[in-house]
Amino acid sequence: MANTKKQNHNGEIQMSFASLKKKSGSFDKLTKQIEKMSKPQGAGPDERLWKPGVDKSGNGYAVVRFLPEPDGEDLPWAQVWSHAFQGAGGWYIENSLTTLGQKDPVGELNRTLWNSGLDQDKETARKQKRKLSYYSNIYVVKDQLNPDNEGKVFLYKYGKKIHDKIVSAMQPQFEDEEPINPFDMWKGADFRIKIQTIGGYWNYDKSDFAPASTLGGYDDAKLEEIWKSQHSLKEFTDPANFKSYEQLEERLNTVLNKSARATVRSFDGEENEAVYAEETVTQPPTPSGFGDKVKELSQTSSSPDLDYFASLAEND
Repeated sequence: MANTKKQNHNGEIQMSFASLKKKSGSFDKLTKQIEKMSKPQGAGPDERLWKPGVDKSGNGYAVVRFLPEPDGEDLPWAQVWSHAFQGAGGWYIENSLTTLGQKDPVGELNRTLWNSGLDQDKETARKQKRKLSYYSNIYVVKDQLNPDNEGKVFLYKYGKKIHDKIVSAMQPQFEDEEPINPFDMWKGADFRIKIQTIGGYWNYDKSDFAPASTLGGYDDAKLEEIWKSQHSLKEFTDPANFKSYEQLEERLNTVLNKSARATVRSFDGEENEAVYAEETVTQPPTPSGFGDKVKELSQTSSSPDLDYFASLAEND
């Protein structure tokens, strides 16, 4: 049997476009990861990131297509844990080292607070809980507010609500529903993002997948061009891009103003993680193929997202 993968000059395994098409329709590995994940376990604006928008009435509509794993990578998404809350000394908005399976100072502090048995401490731990976000490559099919984005590939940050819809598409609850792999260019489906502003937050409940179809009705030459224009997802979980425990601890001490017992305010986005009790250190999954992981997609966060609060932190 011919080898469908090859090594580049750096020794990294690369998948051919032909092999990507050959496995179209197969997503057993992703399904297994969904099952696995069902068990608990800052910078400036990035022009690669696409964000939906809302009109004056607070509604928004866009159509995107989730894309498969980039060339040489194993997953069509990256997942990142983060913290976002305000103390007496300003905002703490940082990625969590638990993303890398390491101990994090906020997690350690929250554990101490939670175990104190005091309701006030438990409430503080809840407000400081970590949140989970996902990053994937998307192809923008329709963007009513910014039509110039149409026909382009971007990175897209999303959270629990959208993640849940991806999982539901892969693992439908009813037997008359056909499972689909949203990341498949041939047998996947466009995702229709429908936003309503409710209580000051963006609500994605009405968003859904269109019927399965080949992306754009394009031929393989165009699909390959789109596939090769994707952005790498590796940087989001590259240890080199995370602050050290000591750096995070120093920032945490500044934010909480250790000389005084501070009142903590948290940013509760559109899609928050459950409670602190799950903030244990878990090893990130070992990459083993495009399908072997979808339920690392099981709890999430995000809304207009953390950009606004990040700007507050920078102005402190």
